[in-house]
Amino acid sequence: MQFEHVGIITHAKPAGANYSPQKKLWITDYRDHPYRVEWLHFEPDSPVAEAVRTNTHIGYRVADLAEAAKGLKVLVEPFDIGRGVVAFYQTDDGAVIELMQLRE
Repeated sequence: MQFEHVGIITHAKPAGANYSPQKKLWITDYRDHPYRVEWLHFEPDSPVAEAVRTNTHIGYRVADLAEAAKGLKVLVEPFDIGRGVVAFYQTDDGAVIELMQLRE
C-alpha cells in the first residue's frame, strides 16, 4: 500500500474542479496539487455514501484492490476512473480510505 493523496471536503466548488454527474461531485486532480490534496464538493443530492461526503479520506495505491479491501466496510463499490479502479472503505476505527488499483 502506497500513499497517493488526501481528499478534503469543501463547501464551495473548488477552482479547477471537474464534475462527475454520476456522483454529483466537483473534484480536483490531486496530481496537480503540490501536496497531493484532492478537493471535493458534493451536491446536496449526491448519491455517494454519507461517510465519504462528510469525512476527509486518505487515498492509497494498491496492487490488488480485492485483497487490500478484505475485512473493510464498503462505502462505495469499485468503479472505473479510466486510469484504474477505485473504491471507498471504512476501517474498524471509522477512518475513510480510498483504495486505488491503477493501471499506470
